[in-house]
Amino acid sequence: MKAGYLGPKATFTDIAVQSAFPWMERIPFETIPDCLDAVNANQVDVAVVPLENTLEGSVHLTVDYLYHESNPPIVAEITVPIQQHLMVHPENQESWRETEKVFSHPHAIAQCHKFLHGDLRGASVGQVTSTAAAAKYVSDHPELKAAAIANELAAEKYQLSIVKRNIHDLPYNHTRFIAVSSQTLQKEIKLNVSHIKTTVMVTLPSDRAGALHQVLSAFAWRSLNLSKIESRPLKTGLGNYFFMIDILANSENLLVQNAIQEIEAIGCTVKVLGGYASYEADLTARKAYSSMG
Repeated sequence: MKAGYLGPKATFTDIAVQSAFPWMERIPFETIPDCLDAVNANQVDVAVVPLENTLEGSVHLTVDYLYHESNPPIVAEITVPIQQHLMVHPENQESWRETEKVFSHPHAIAQCHKFLHGDLRGASVGQVTSTAAAAKYVSDHPELKAAAIANELAAEKYQLSIVKRNIHDLPYNHTRFIAVSSQTLQKEIKLNVSHIKTTVMVTLPSDRAGALHQVLSAFAWRSLNLSKIESRPLKTGLGNYFFMIDILANSENLLVQNAIQEIEAIGCTVKVLGGYASYEADLTARKAYSSMG
C-alpha cells in the first residue's frame, strides 16, 4: 500500500505517516492539492495532509480543498508534537549568527516569530512549500549564509547541523494531520485513540435569520459535544461563508444522523467529511522506521 504526503521526505507530515502507517510505501508530493488529487486518482491508497496547528490555527488550503473538491472520507486523525529547530549547513555552523536568510514553511515561520525577531532580527525570511524543502535547499546551497527551520528528522535526512533547538514561541505546539482514503484503515493503526470524531461542513441558507443558531441547537439539545466550529469564505462574495464543525461522536451515531437531518430540513447543505478516530503519534515508532527511507 502507498501513502501520499506533503513532501519532500522528513516533513512533519512524513513523521505522521511513519507513526500511523509504518508498513506503507511513502510517496511525497509537493503540495497539499497534489496529495489529495493523488488519492482521488488512485495513485496512492491514503493521503495525509496537515489540518490545524495549535499556534497558527487551521491550514486554510486543506480546509478549502476539502470543501470545494470531492474527496474520499477522512479515516483517521494523527496529532504530532511539533518541535521547530534552526539548522544550517555544517560549513556554516560556527557563523550561524551571521545568517542572512531563513527558509521554512509559512506556518513554521509564524510559530518562531519571537526568535526570528530576536536572535536573528537582521535576517530576511524565505517561504517554501514545507519545512523539509527548506532543509533540502539549505543543504544544497552551502555557499549561502542561510538557515532552515525544520524538525530533527530533516536535519538527519539532509545532513544539517542544529544550532538552536525548540525555537517556537510557545511550548505546547501540536499539529493535527488527517488521513483521507476510500479504504477502512482504523483497525490497522496501532496507536492510542484519544477520541472519536465526525467532521461536517455546513452551508447556511441565504438570508435566514438565526440559521447558525438553529444548526448549533440541533447538536446542543441532543447533548452532542462540538470540539471545533470554524467559518471560511465561500469565495462567492463578501459575507458568504461555510462552517466546518467537529462533533465528538461517531458518524454512525443515531443522534448525529438525526442532527444532520434536522439541519438539512431547515435548508442547510451538509457535507460529511467522515467519522474517524483521533490518534496520538508515537515518535518512538517513527525513529524505528525512519531508516527505511
